[in-house]
Amino acid sequence: MAVAAVGVSWIHRLHDPGVLCPLRALTGLPCPLCGGTTVFAESGAGHPVRGALANPLALTGAAAVALAPLGLGGRWWALQPKTRARMLGAALVGSELWQLVRFGVLRV
Repeated sequence: MAVAAVGVSWIHRLHDPGVLCPLRALTGLPCPLCGGTTVFAESGAGHPVRGALANPLALTGAAAVALAPLGLGGRWWALQPKTRARMLGAALVGSELWQLVRFGVLRV
């Protein structure tokens, strides 16, 4: 994952693709996953705090995927499907609120 983060940072620095999120490109509103590329670009550029603040959900998801083979994924799959759906739903709502504040759509 660290190699991928450095690669994304390098590519992003050479060829800034602009806005990658289709929802944000069409409406100007960020989606819950906006900032996912920024997490890896900033982390790979040596700015982990800026990366984490871009989208904590994407960072948490990447960490969960990386740690799942170590046995931590079993705890997730042991949960009831409704519980998993509620947790994911709450995480997406929280992430969307985070993005709306981050982009200045909502004021706190």
